[in-house]
Amino acid sequence: MEKEDFAKRLTELRINKGVSARDMSLSIGQSAGYINNIENGVNLPSMTAFFYICDYLAIEPGDFFNSKSPDPAKANELLDIAKSLNSEQLDHLIALARGLRK
Repeated sequence: MEKEDFAKRLTELRINKGVSARDMSLSIGQSAGYINNIENGVNLPSMTAFFYICDYLAIEPGDFFNSKSPDPAKANELLDIAKSLNSEQLDHLIALARGLRK
């Protein structure tokens, strides 16, 4: 993933979470402009900071690089819920999801 793509993905995930770059920066223990600098292509995070970013976004590192999933935190939440459903409930959920995808 190129620096520009990394920045775009971070911006997308942060906006989906509904937080400002400043609030996210401060929440992961960085300076107020840290996330803004990443999103503007000035810097890339260290590996440690990347893991903090993923934790903050409630995603796995692999989810960050899967651009086919615009909101992996919500997809993971849905998957967790689906794991507790019985077979009939899963059939309904699958039918609903297929209907929404059309």
